[in-house]
Amino acid sequence: MSTNVESILTEECGLVTDRPIVVGVSGGPDSLCLMETLRRAGYHLLIAYFDHQLRAESVLDARMVEKAATRLGLLCIPGGADVRAYAEEKKLSIEDAARTLRYRFLFDLARKHKAQAVAVGHTADDQVETVLMHFLRGSGISGLKGMSYRSVIKSFDPDIPVVRPLLDMWREETVLFCAVNGLRPRYDSSNDSLNFQRNRIRHLLVPTLETYNPKFRETVLRMSHSLKGDYAFVMETLEHAWGNTVTSANDEIITFDVLRLTSLPIGLQRNLIRHAMQTLHPGVDIGYQTLKRAATFINSTGVTVPRLDLKAGLRMFRESGLIHVCAPHAELPFDRWPQMPDDESISIQLGEQVSLAGGWKVTCERWRLPALAREQAEENEDQFQVWLDAAELPGSFELRVRRQGDHFSPLGMDDHSQKLSDFFVNEKLPHRARDRWPLLCAGDEIIWVPGFRPAHRHRLKDETSEIIYFSVQHPPEKTAMDENPHP
Repeated sequence: MSTNVESILTEECGLVTDRPIVVGVSGGPDSLCLMETLRRAGYHLLIAYFDHQLRAESVLDARMVEKAATRLGLLCIPGGADVRAYAEEKKLSIEDAARTLRYRFLFDLARKHKAQAVAVGHTADDQVETVLMHFLRGSGISGLKGMSYRSVIKSFDPDIPVVRPLLDMWREETVLFCAVNGLRPRYDSSNDSLNFQRNRIRHLLVPTLETYNPKFRETVLRMSHSLKGDYAFVMETLEHAWGNTVTSANDEIITFDVLRLTSLPIGLQRNLIRHAMQTLHPGVDIGYQTLKRAATFINSTGVTVPRLDLKAGLRMFRESGLIHVCAPHAELPFDRWPQMPDDESISIQLGEQVSLAGGWKVTCERWRLPALAREQAEENEDQFQVWLDAAELPGSFELRVRRQGDHFSPLGMDDHSQKLSDFFVNEKLPHRARDRWPLLCAGDEIIWVPGFRPAHRHRLKDETSEIIYFSVQHPPEKTAMDENPHP
């Protein structure tokens, strides 16, 4: 084993010799070369063969792999599934279905045996083909850099990596390695089928491109190495921008601050949205047009449509200075706003505190010091508290939802009223929050819209002597910002 492979195993793949590795072996030269390379390096191996049941001779392949492993003193664990049936059921291509079931099998074994990694025999040829596949799809730098020696595929396991120690070896080299070391690979006839895109790239596209540049494969491989360094820089920049723009994140919704997001270059905006989509839906294929539409949505002013459908059920919503990227079945949270628990009104009197939905509280108090109240009101920046002139107000009040035909006379409009629906639109209150937004009323009159303005006629005046104070409090346990996951 060359020194270069030794350094790849330890430095690039991060492998240690005291923990097992699940090795995917198909019986071809690449996977047999991988198995023998790892065995000679002293690693504890579990050989895994997965039968895709696409070829009659696959049973013979399984026997050959098991015999080769046994001869080397290695445990071989077979598995398999009807890939064609699974592809039809899930409406996937045969290639995608095969990859999904194969990796699911390998990672199940890795978890069961507490393996440090799953090793697969991807070579430099596979790298070239992968880069070309991504290029044909219009991929960005994340696709054009190709595969990595070590990566985590979260859709299969959030912690166990897949390692590819042979990414610098050409397929011809693995064939020679097997011949020199007495390994007899099986020939997979499906590798010749032009029904698969990878095979068409391998047998048709690459040879054609080599007529323009005989060193085409080497050129693509060098490009992928170069782009890996560029990608590392992009990810470092992305991580910093993620921490500055994401206000909250969980398994279903990632929320960005619009002002901070729009202050960034368009390219960085697109990468942030790409990362958010891939975080919520690992493995989703995201093209340039999807990200272009997302960037246009983010930077458009005066947007009347608050929603954008992205891809694979992922959606974006804009509201109140925020952009939400949502998983297909996610429901946007209401707990960041006060909401009435139902359509029933709630009575509140002086000295009382009542509860709203989601742990919000409303308090009503009488203030005895008018001068102090006016001072507090002038300095107040919290729109969820208000001081009102009590001269024309009763001692009991009502919290309710909006009703058809509601009008409101907000502070600053003298005694002119407007439709409550127009007030909500002007104040840019998110549409989904309007139906259950609490309104403080005295009889039929709306005297305060919490979070916005009081009624003009009940504002504090120089001659005000009786004052009532209201506050709407966010639940204490919700005030701390959740820790943002880094890319």
